[in-house]
Amino acid sequence: MSKKRIIKKKIVGKSSAKSGVKKKIVRKAPAKKKATHKKIVKNKIPLINREVSWLSFNDRVLQEAEDKTNPLLERLRFLGIYSNNRDEFFRVRIATLKRMTKLGKKAQEILGGNPKTILEQLHKRVIGSSLRFDNVYNELLHELEAKQIHIIDHHQLTKEQGEWVNNFFRDKVMPSLFPIMLDSAPSFPYLKDKSIYFAIKVERRERNKKTRYGLVEVPTDTLPRFVVLPPQGKSQYVILLDDVIRHCLREIFPIYEYARISAYTIKLTRDAELDIDNDISKSFVEKIAGSLKKRKKGVPVRFLYDKEMPLDMLRFLRKKLKVIKQDNIIPGSRYHNFKDFINFPDLGHKELIWPALTPLSHPNFIPGESMFPVIREKDILLHFPYQSFHHIIDLLREASIDPKVRKIQITIYRLAKNSNIANALINALKNGKEVLVVMELQARFDEENNITWANRLQEEGARVIFGVPGIKVHSKLFLITRREENVLVNYAHVATGNLNESTAKIYTDKTLLTTDHRVSDEVQEVFNFYIDNLRPGNYKHLAVAPFNMRKRFTSLIDKEIDNANKNNPAWIILKLNNLIDRNLILKLYEASRAGVKIKLLVRGTCSLVPRVKGFSENIEAISIVGRFLEHARVFIFCNGGDEKYFISSADWMSRNLDHRSEVAVPIFDVDSQQEMKQILNLQLRDNRKARVLGGKEENSYRQNTSQKPLIAQDEIRLFLEKKALVEKKVLARKKKVEVRRH
Repeated sequence: MSKKRIIKKKIVGKSSAKSGVKKKIVRKAPAKKKATHKKIVKNKIPLINREVSWLSFNDRVLQEAEDKTNPLLERLRFLGIYSNNRDEFFRVRIATLKRMTKLGKKAQEILGGNPKTILEQLHKRVIGSSLRFDNVYNELLHELEAKQIHIIDHHQLTKEQGEWVNNFFRDKVMPSLFPIMLDSAPSFPYLKDKSIYFAIKVERRERNKKTRYGLVEVPTDTLPRFVVLPPQGKSQYVILLDDVIRHCLREIFPIYEYARISAYTIKLTRDAELDIDNDISKSFVEKIAGSLKKRKKGVPVRFLYDKEMPLDMLRFLRKKLKVIKQDNIIPGSRYHNFKDFINFPDLGHKELIWPALTPLSHPNFIPGESMFPVIREKDILLHFPYQSFHHIIDLLREASIDPKVRKIQITIYRLAKNSNIANALINALKNGKEVLVVMELQARFDEENNITWANRLQEEGARVIFGVPGIKVHSKLFLITRREENVLVNYAHVATGNLNESTAKIYTDKTLLTTDHRVSDEVQEVFNFYIDNLRPGNYKHLAVAPFNMRKRFTSLIDKEIDNANKNNPAWIILKLNNLIDRNLILKLYEASRAGVKIKLLVRGTCSLVPRVKGFSENIEAISIVGRFLEHARVFIFCNGGDEKYFISSADWMSRNLDHRSEVAVPIFDVDSQQEMKQILNLQLRDNRKARVLGGKEENSYRQNTSQKPLIAQDEIRLFLEKKALVEKKVLARKKKVEVRRH
């Protein structure tokens, strides 16, 4: 600092005794404080990289495969879930990071780090997890053998089994195999995403004959991956389709009679992003359909190969597959596409799988009686898969034939392949009802199914709207308009999960059915926006993205901060699939510093780091991975004692809050509020399937041997079962009283 500048600094901020004039004091402290705060926000906020956190989630899935308290075949299926998750991770997240490497500094601002560095870290971690995966699989093989279930390869076949496999191969498998000799093919054949192939090496004994290489697709799209062999006594045997083909390789290549023929599994994973055509002459459906074709030929993001493959063969394949870069090449085990293990046969061993659970009927819905008066009288909150999704199908079915029903409006994101929801809408159309369907065509990996149903619904006469330009419609809504005593009454459905009877069996979700005008009127406003995108609507009660959801939740957190500063009770409970949004994480850190007690249940990705000094001492975070996929989003705020309850379709991610149409609905019914809170408390007390998030304890079980074991998903089922019995008794008494009065 110059001398002149020092003198000036001394004069400024002091009064002149001689002149009696006070100089204006320049206070540097506030500016310094502001700069410090800015530095903390930008550089020292504890945040976990999204992709790293996602891999931690998938490690929790792998833990379920390791958990010996789970039935043995269910553990095998968890390996399938883990594998399927990892494939999607490469198709979506790794593919996105690879595209972002081209953005330079902008990518670093978005990700909080260099995408190339992040990719290197992820690559190392994936390889490490693969070794752990192989160990778990080998351990399960031994445990299955102890139960007299043998998964064998072609080397382990007895003479009798070998003959059986030969006959099976000739009859079922051989007609589906079409080998290609790579050294004579004009170009390397196209490898499909999600398919597995055998790279074939033919080593001929003659000195003057060169080694030849071939390719055979393993036809798992037309044949079962698991072939059950005839039992031998009490022992059961299963062989993979891969090994059936390995056993019969010579029959595929009869011309190489004296050659040594070997097969090694390879798999190519492609970028799943849709590149949508900007051609204005095409309809949106045509653009999506065209993009789906391009996706099938997406840029490769992973080349997986059997690590036992000879080096000369790997070099040959790399040379032929010019698009494969070094960082995309990952060594794997003998078998790929472990996702098929999700459908591993139970072989009649019911003791090795979870016992079947019959979904509970809601006590207020009586078979053979109309559902509309029940919903008109009281809000109904349903909990799937513990309670029956058939209630939703039954409601739409009743609406389709009820002469009082005028209109059904519905949003659709993911439908079951043979959807009863869609069939109920078609039936409504045939019965003369007006049906409006807001169909989101960009539901990743369900686009083709949605296009099929959209065309079918249009053919039947439905008005189909294909989402909103620039915004993905992810809300889970329908609205049934019914004329009752010359008044139109809206029955609203707002949910956390899709209208999909298949996923409703394994995803934990919540659905509100209500005629409360505070909800139903605003749901109508959301549909008005879908019809006319220039009418965003006014929402006093619903939190609707991208309009007021972020602001609403920020305001609710601010209120907790204000109450904490006043030494009033202040707490928040949040249950999410993913917590990634930076601004809301900063707001939760601010709340924690103010003394707000925050409890988080985050199934998947969590960028927030709990229990960090100066940021999150008052934040606890756990994740539950179990028999069912935790999918419901639930938010409870203390609100000075006037507790606020919400369920939502939205996670706290910028894409959900700013680039999607999402809805969070307040739960006004006191009984439903208490039900939600009791269920959340069971989850917070879970000491068997809950894991700690953040820090050195990441993914460690919250098990305490001194406590009675509590698995929340089991206890929730028991809680709802007991509650239903009590409510049924109360309803029975009411009916008896009514009968006596009459």
